[in-house]
Amino acid sequence: MTKKTMAMVAYITIIGWIVAYLSYKKDTEKSSLVNYHLGQALGILIAYIVLSAISFILLSFLPFLATILYVVLLIPFVLLLFGIVAASNEVERPVPIIGKIFEGWFNFSPK
Repeated sequence: MTKKTMAMVAYITIIGWIVAYLSYKKDTEKSSLVNYHLGQALGILIAYIVLSAISFILLSFLPFLATILYVVLLIPFVLLLFGIVAASNEVERPVPIIGKIFEGWFNFSPK
């Protein structure tokens, strides 16, 4: 798998992230592009899980917010699309809104 493909696959569900991570780990030449996009994709996944939990709790108490919260839950999907576009262009650009937060949090390169 090429570096560009690994970076793009990292954004496609948790299974895609695992496939990209395992391919990256067995690759002898570590790419900063793949390392960066693995971190961004994992950050989006974590943010989605937190956002889903908050939405679930809010919907339990305030069901009239359902439409708004369902629209808010589309934000991680849009961020994944931004990440895929950045990976396909082979640039290390953070995704909007939460990308800067997760920069530097995750490093998948061996020390």
